Amino acid sequence: MEPSPTAHSLLLAATDHNLPALRSLLKSQTPNVQDPTTLRTPLHLAIAAFESSPPPPNNTTNGNGDGIKVDELSLPPLEKAERTLQLLLQNGAIWNSLDTNNETPGCIAHRLGLNSLYEIMVDAGVRAELLFGRLDGYMALGDDDDDEEEEEEEEEDVEVEGEEAPELVSEDKKEEETALDKAAEEAIPVTSDAYLSSKLEIDDDKILDEDKNGVMMSWESHIMSLTVQHLTPAKRILNIGYGMGIIDNHFQSTTPAPTSHHIIEAHPQILEKLSTSEISKRPGVVIHSGRWQEVLPKLINSNSEADGEELLFDAIYFDTFAEDYSQLKLFFTEYVIALLSPEGKFSFFNGLGADRQISYDVYKKVVDIDLLEAGLETEWVEVPVDSKKMEGDGEWKGVRRKYWDLEKYWLPVTKFIG
Repeated sequence: MEPSPTAHSLLLAATDHNLPALRSLLKSQTPNVQDPTTLRTPLHLAIAAFESSPPPPNNTTNGNGDGIKVDELSLPPLEKAERTLQLLLQNGAIWNSLDTNNETPGCIAHRLGLNSLYEIMVDAGVRAELLFGRLDGYMALGDDDDDEEEEEEEEEDVEVEGEEAPELVSEDKKEEETALDKAAEEAIPVTSDAYLSSKLEIDDDKILDEDKNGVMMSWESHIMSLTVQHLTPAKRILNIGYGMGIIDNHFQSTTPAPTSHHIIEAHPQILEKLSTSEISKRPGVVIHSGRWQEVLPKLINSNSEADGEELLFDAIYFDTFAEDYSQLKLFFTEYVIALLSPEGKFSFFNGLGADRQISYDVYKKVVDIDLLEAGLETEWVEVPVDSKKMEGDGEWKGVRRKYWDLEKYWLPVTKFIG
């Protein structure tokens, strides 16, 4: 079915960056209409307008709030596009809608190198995430099926004045939707309970769960090594999630070696392997069996009952599987601040939304804000990742779905403010 005349006009106005027309149309039309062929929304089209010819740089800037009245139609192309995005977002446009190319508006901006437009979309994602976080409902980023479900939920909440929002997906899309539904079923996220009860496939290069999802892989070793360099020297260490033991081996290889090294692990198979490992025989190594949510309160309680010095850690690392961001946030807001020494450092495996660049950048900002609210400041260290080398018969061979698809890893090094 073709879009209504009003919806078609809105899509065209967004493509042309026609701000006066957009303001008029948005009074009676949702900004989340889609082109029936490409599924692109006005946000997509406002950015994709530069696909054939990149915009010249802005020579002048007449930002909002400067008190200067300008002819909006005569503004530089990039500034008109910036204002178009801001207007659409202010009227409830969904920042992470997917088109038929599996791209969000921000993905298009990133691909075209339109940095100012990309940052507008990243900031829109951050605002949405923070809002959902305050409502105890963080959206899961990085999974296409989750994105689609969120878009449907948000669209149901949109109130449209005037005519009803049109049905823009044609009958020809049924086959494609069936394929998307199948992909969504295959991409159902693993829960913590399902993971802990699953039988793992463990070898020297990777750990996979029963569904061939990557739990941990050897390509992470370089990242772990750099992480340890930024967290040490450290006498007392706490690591949440043993996995392949990569980071624990790096910690044990430091000079001087840690005097106290606590490891928390919950999966029975990994615990069995850990119990016979060389690390388990090292002086000062203490293995805690169980979920960190159950182990850490006991550890904190033992601190409060101790007669002597509290057991505070100079380095804390967090890398679990099948847990969402809410659990990481719980960890650093409730437990890091209770267990980290005043001069200590904290880090975690930063794979949040790492199969899509804009999702990764959104979560980086969200985490930074939440860490600051917890009294922690973060230095982000850029680490190149040769993800192209891992394709084909590389690291991802035999793995159901990649959890990393980017060329740059942001390594967090966090400490108490001041």
